[in-house]
Amino acid sequence: KHIVLDSGAVGAIVSTKQLAERFFPAAQESDALHFIIAIEDPEASQSVNVKIHLWDELLDQNRDGDNIAPAVERLARTDTACIIYTSGTGGAPKGVMLSHGAILHNCAGAADALQDLKLDNEVFLSFLPLSHSYEHTAGQFFPISIGAQIYYAEGVESLASNMIEARPTIMTAVPRLYEMLYARITGAVAKQGKLKASLFHQAVKLGRKRYVNSERLTVSENIYDSLLEKVVRTKVKSRFGGRLKALVSGGAPLNVDIGLFFTALGLTILQGYGQTEAAPVISANRVFKNKIHTVGPPLTGVEVEIADDGEILVRGELVMKGYWNNDTATQEVLRDGWLHTGDIGTIDEDGYIQITDRKKDIIVNSGGDNLSPQRVEGLLTIEPEIAQAMVYGDKHSHLVGLIVPDQEWLANSTHDNDQELHQALDKAVTRVNTRLSNIEKVRRFIIADTPFSIDNALMTPTMKIRRHKIVEIYRDRLEALYG
Repeated sequence: KHIVLDSGAVGAIVSTKQLAERFFPAAQESDALHFIIAIEDPEASQSVNVKIHLWDELLDQNRDGDNIAPAVERLARTDTACIIYTSGTGGAPKGVMLSHGAILHNCAGAADALQDLKLDNEVFLSFLPLSHSYEHTAGQFFPISIGAQIYYAEGVESLASNMIEARPTIMTAVPRLYEMLYARITGAVAKQGKLKASLFHQAVKLGRKRYVNSERLTVSENIYDSLLEKVVRTKVKSRFGGRLKALVSGGAPLNVDIGLFFTALGLTILQGYGQTEAAPVISANRVFKNKIHTVGPPLTGVEVEIADDGEILVRGELVMKGYWNNDTATQEVLRDGWLHTGDIGTIDEDGYIQITDRKKDIIVNSGGDNLSPQRVEGLLTIEPEIAQAMVYGDKHSHLVGLIVPDQEWLANSTHDNDQELHQALDKAVTRVNTRLSNIEKVRRFIIADTPFSIDNALMTPTMKIRRHKIVEIYRDRLEALYG
């Protein structure tokens, strides 16, 4: 409803009957909307005050497309190509106006960043929402720009079988997906015999050592590692279709341990960075020099600077034209040609960017220390008992947390009551605390009523938690932990 009314869209294309049922009430409230194109016949039980056209009928009426070429010739790179709404992690979604040049600039920069993969006849497997800027460019327009095939996954639950069917060469995904795959793989290994599990863990151990020490394994380790390549890594790769050149991670920070895990198993995972306001890709790691703890150097033609307060600033053709109908918000983030990203980071001696936190998410405790909630949450969620987590503690002496138990672990657990469940989760939190500094340790926690999801509006389409929404629900219970 917000997007329909804010954009003033005159038309809408609706794919399924289910979406039509949700869309029609919003359409009713818009004075600007004149028509709806339905890909599936909505067979509407609800009345709507606009004309509904069926997709197949329109295609039959307009198959020659003679009017397309003149329209394209009138376009300039600087013209607005689309308005993509932000995911709304900090409030109402804002309409980001992106030019044709911004998207083309992103596609050219991505092709350059991935040139060491020797791009040729690539196959992508798409499963993120097409309305999100990450999938919009990295999973759609970029593949089209290099003549790649795109397969569309049936859903996250079908992803494993879809990877085997499509046999992708490149996959773009968000960290949450890699966390889920990590949990599935390690869970399956735990159920295997001691020998298979031992070989798997040795493959991960030597693979991590190879990455950290830049290929420096002993002679005996190299021989053993070659054996593990055949009996472990090849089988893991086959689960991804068997011809994957690279996994690309973006949309949120990738936990370094997760990145090392996949790298150790012979799956190249390249972390990038961006935001909707930059069309969206700003930087990406390169195959020849992949620093997992960073988001890589800027794409070709992108300028990046670090402001005095640590904020990352970006300039180039990729930057948005502004927010639709929101000059105040535009002036806050676009200043002197620079996009103020709201992210805090550093640039190393190789020009690689490292994100330390989101400016507005940083927790400042009562002692004046700045803490990164995403770092702590990332460590919590790789524990097998924990699916999701949020930490809290602004202006307090220490951190507390909100924990969502892993559903598979929960189904196989034998806890008879809430107290036993809390004690079991406390063991996982204690393990994480041993890897944290004193000010980062999670001292107490509560268990969430339900998992965070897109449907309950506690997660964005790219599976980032909507911190402000979660706090609205749990603030009193979190504050009570300090009592």
